[in-house]
Amino acid sequence: MPDFMPSASKYLPLLTLVASLGTGLMAGLFFAFSTFVMQALSRLPPEQGMAAMQHINAAVTTALFGLAFFGTALVCLVIIFGTFANALSSLPAALFLAGSLLYLVGVIGVTIAFNVPLNNALAATPAAQAAEYWPRYVDAWLGWNHVRTVMATTALACFAWGLYNVGAQRAAS
Repeated sequence: MPDFMPSASKYLPLLTLVASLGTGLMAGLFFAFSTFVMQALSRLPPEQGMAAMQHINAAVTTALFGLAFFGTALVCLVIIFGTFANALSSLPAALFLAGSLLYLVGVIGVTIAFNVPLNNALAATPAAQAAEYWPRYVDAWLGWNHVRTVMATTALACFAWGLYNVGAQRAAS
C-alpha cells in the first residue's frame, strides 16, 4: 500500500457518504425535471417555455450548484483512485467504484456531451423561432435528462449498498 494513502479503506466509506449526498441532490434535481418541471414548461406557449428554461439555465450557474455537481465528481475521482491505488477488492469497494463511474459517465459525461450543448443552442435561439425549436429541444433535453436521472439514482444505490455492506462487515467482525 502506498505511504501517501495508508488506509484508504478507512476513508472510502466517508468519501462515499459525501459522494452519496451530492449524487442524491443531483438525482433529485434530475428527477424533478424529468417528472414535472419540463412538463410544466412545455405546457406554456413556446416563447414562454423557452424563455423560462433560458432563465433556469442562466440561474443554475451558482457556486453552490457547482460545488454539489463538480465537487461530487471530484470525490468520485478520489474514490476511484483510492480503490485502485490500494488494490481494494471487497464488495463495498466494487460498489463504490461502480457508483463513482456511473456518476462520472452518466451525470457529468452526459451533461457535458448532450445537455449543455442543447442549453447553449437554446440560449442562441431567437424567440421568433420558439414555436419550431422549443418542442424539439424539450424532447431531446428530456431524453438525456432521463438518462442522467437513472444513472444518478443507480450510482446512489451503489453507494448506499456499499455503505450497507461496510456496516454489515463491521458488525460481523
